[in-house]
Amino acid sequence: MENIDIIQLWKNYDSRLEESITLNKKNAVEILKLKTKSALTSMRPVKLFATIVGILWVLAGTIILSSLAIHAFDRISLFFFFSAALQVLITAIAIAIYIYQVILISRVDIGEPVLTTQKTLTSLTASSLWVAKILILQLPLWTTFYITSYCMQNSGLLYYLINGACTAIFTFAAGWLFFNIRFENRDKKWFRILFNDREWAPLMRSMEMLAQLKEYEEVVATGNDKKQ
Repeated sequence: MENIDIIQLWKNYDSRLEESITLNKKNAVEILKLKTKSALTSMRPVKLFATIVGILWVLAGTIILSSLAIHAFDRISLFFFFSAALQVLITAIAIAIYIYQVILISRVDIGEPVLTTQKTLTSLTASSLWVAKILILQLPLWTTFYITSYCMQNSGLLYYLINGACTAIFTFAAGWLFFNIRFENRDKKWFRILFNDREWAPLMRSMEMLAQLKEYEEVVATGNDKKQ
């Protein structure tokens, strides 16, 4: 009789231990969900600020360029006008992507299936990379906006060599970064230097926690299946 009681006590203890482990795993899942949501929402203020500043900059640039085109187009440098116009256009495209990202973040529901949240994070990651790639295209424009017809007519060979070299370097850098800013390069040193900020770091943390979350949910589901 004592042996039967001991076996029964052992089974009860084993059952309670399994329930405790399962409960801890479920709690870990919920904590990871909260941390993932927190990391994602921490990106929103930065993106909202960048969006507002970008919109104001684009509006100001558009007004100024429109005014110059109407009232002083024959007196301004075409290098300045078209360089500034391209910068405004590039920034406007980036702002549109930022708005798309803010909408994505606001729609994230951590209660949804992990696969759905992973798709949202994938979209956020891809769009973040595209924002960087697009803004990088502005680099060569910073070497041309100050050129005037007076400089072109009165400068010597040295001016053309120096300015041409700067433009070539910035163009090469912009092209190289445009084609190499990819998720596959995220562990490279130059990539971490460029993207170690308030926008990219929370996104990477979210993806890592989501991967852990998927593993935890699979373990919990497997545990429940075994019980059944």
